[in-house]
Amino acid sequence: MTGFARVRKATENSEIIVSVKSVNHRGLDVHFRMPPELDAFENAMRAEIKRRVARGHLQVQVSYTSTREEAPAAVNTALLDAYMTAFRRAAAIHGLRGEPDLNSALRLPGMFRSEEEEPDPQLEAALVAAIGEALELMNQFREREGREIAAEMRRRAGDVLEAAGRIEELRSRAVPEFQARLAAKLAELLQGAGVEPQRLAQEVAFLVDRSDISEEVTRLKVHAAQLNELLDKGGEIGKKLDFLLQEMNREANTMLSKSTGAGEAGLEITGIALGVKTEIEKIREQGLNLE
Repeated sequence: MTGFARVRKATENSEIIVSVKSVNHRGLDVHFRMPPELDAFENAMRAEIKRRVARGHLQVQVSYTSTREEAPAAVNTALLDAYMTAFRRAAAIHGLRGEPDLNSALRLPGMFRSEEEEPDPQLEAALVAAIGEALELMNQFREREGREIAAEMRRRAGDVLEAAGRIEELRSRAVPEFQARLAAKLAELLQGAGVEPQRLAQEVAFLVDRSDISEEVTRLKVHAAQLNELLDKGGEIGKKLDFLLQEMNREANTMLSKSTGAGEAGLEITGIALGVKTEIEKIREQGLNLE
């Protein structure tokens, strides 16, 4: 599900702005964009995200401004020496003239380091609190979207239930027609073969029974009702929903295969069953957006 939230949080020594953007994803995929001085706190922020979010591709952007007096900065002499040595070595190898530019060297990342190595003791707690507030706001947005998606899935499950009822009605009308057509066809094929009428009736009844879809219709109704129950319970429903939709699709496919040779009613059943498969696929697509 999609969502966005932005939180600004001030502490005694800093100001933090956290922005969180979420889009659909099978699992939880988190990407951070924040200043290097906050890297030490990434694990704590990830733990807070995992506590509040189960699925989604999250873009987390953090900006940080320190408001306390900065400790004197010192030049990283080891890095500066390495830069100078590398410059002169490259110049000698390639026969170039020139001297290294000190201004360029001082702009290198990590060239300055604070003499005060200890981080602000309030910073981690402030970052975790800020990202927690942002996720709370984002989840409120996602919950509204989730309710809309669930309502759409329930509507489609209702359409499947209605379609199953229509198939059941059509099949009750199609069985006598199918039986008569089958008996006539078998009688035509077996002319002069000396088959007893009772035996012929038994064969017709056997073939009619094999084409019966009453069990598939019943199971389809049960599965559609279970889908609504699953949505009502909430929680993580992804795997259960996938399995349920696979079963519903299997019942629809079986109905399609058994409806051939049932005349006009069979053609109507085929059309409805194809519509059921479309509804099942739409429910599956919507389910990918749910957490």
